[in-house]
Amino acid sequence: MNIQVSPSAIPNSNAVSLTSMLDRDDYLTGLLNQVTATKTEGWLQELSQSAANWVRHSIIPTTREEEWRFTDLSSLRKVQFNVEAGNFASLEFNILPEAANSRLVFVNGVYAPELSAVSDLPSGIVVSNLAGLSVVEQQAVQQYLAQAEGAQEVFTALNTAGITDAAVVWVKKNVVVETPIHLVFISVAGETATISQPRCLVVAESGSQVTLVEEYTNRRGVESAEKEVYLTNAVTEVWVGDNAQVSHTRVEREGAEAFHIGKTAIAQARDSRYTCHAITLGAKLSRHNLEILQTGEQTQTTLNGLTIISGKQLSDTHSAIALNYPHGTSDQLHKCIVGDRAHAVFNGKVFVPKLAQLTNASQLNRNLLLSSKARVDTKPQLEITADNVKCAHGATVSQLEDDEIFYLQSRGIDENDARKLLINAFAAEVINKIAIPSLREILLNTVNNLKSLTNE
Repeated sequence: MNIQVSPSAIPNSNAVSLTSMLDRDDYLTGLLNQVTATKTEGWLQELSQSAANWVRHSIIPTTREEEWRFTDLSSLRKVQFNVEAGNFASLEFNILPEAANSRLVFVNGVYAPELSAVSDLPSGIVVSNLAGLSVVEQQAVQQYLAQAEGAQEVFTALNTAGITDAAVVWVKKNVVVETPIHLVFISVAGETATISQPRCLVVAESGSQVTLVEEYTNRRGVESAEKEVYLTNAVTEVWVGDNAQVSHTRVEREGAEAFHIGKTAIAQARDSRYTCHAITLGAKLSRHNLEILQTGEQTQTTLNGLTIISGKQLSDTHSAIALNYPHGTSDQLHKCIVGDRAHAVFNGKVFVPKLAQLTNASQLNRNLLLSSKARVDTKPQLEITADNVKCAHGATVSQLEDDEIFYLQSRGIDENDARKLLINAFAAEVINKIAIPSLREILLNTVNNLKSLTNE
């Protein structure tokens, strides 16, 4: 393998034996029993058992914990979730023309080969589920799967405890992949509330380049009339090798009554470049933990985020960028559009220790409140001990300006269309950074059709 993994980045889950400890949280134990009902074998079983032991030692986070202070999971605890097989009937999802033959689809965490298309991939790249890998490829995967920093976080460990399959994207050394890879995770609720735990592993070896689209949705999209209740607990690990480049777009378009908890963990080696566009549109309650670990010097990290919520939605984005080596660069912009009684949360941390001299880091959170009852809690945060760096952070909270609306009205645009035009312009700053034309068009149309945003 060509990616060098820092030993400190890999938690030793066997360091403490947890099997003798009593379950601390009955609800969490119930979830664990559901997701581990399907037996695994071999190395996956060992991985699952180790994570399950950790989960039994854990509890569901509460608002008494600083990292969850604004995100109350009590509504989640009221629902009993069950694991159900994916129903492939009457499924609708976006097929990107640019990735028409480079697509993996999972339904309720189960690989759906009849909906996938991986027939036209260049040599030097593997796009498959775990079962489709060769023995040699599976042995290589073992070095990276569930080895990212933060593996012991409770929802990440729960995902690992129930792991039976995963989407795998592996790009070999110096291979440049022109075709975007589209990973689609569809959740379908049955007669009862459903839990699914998608897992994704991306490995870009040294000198390689790849573009990835990761999409979470229900059977009919973000504005589904059917109030399906389900929980998606997703984990994605991205390993970016020396001088490799990964462009990653993550789109969350869950149903109106869904719960979505996601972890994206990235390890960046020397001279690597990683870009993430994280778009959050759906779910009754959503939480995205985005964690970047620099494992070599001169890395470039670009994070663009857009959250658009209304009604009584709650969306929480927590990011952490650990710049541990010199000459690192990070640039983060996260924007929130909040309507009705919705509540957006942004907590962004950038860590610059003494060894990370000559670091250049910027972080900005911009928020647009569309009603008097909309709420945002924002906390951009820098922790710097290095003395030769250039770092800045900030946050703004604003509303639509009356004079801007008046100006547009004076040009013959009615008030509702004027508001929509200003909202679209605010969102487009992030959406237009996405390099895939068809996806940009889909997202811009989605924003334009979210009628609830223009109503007080």
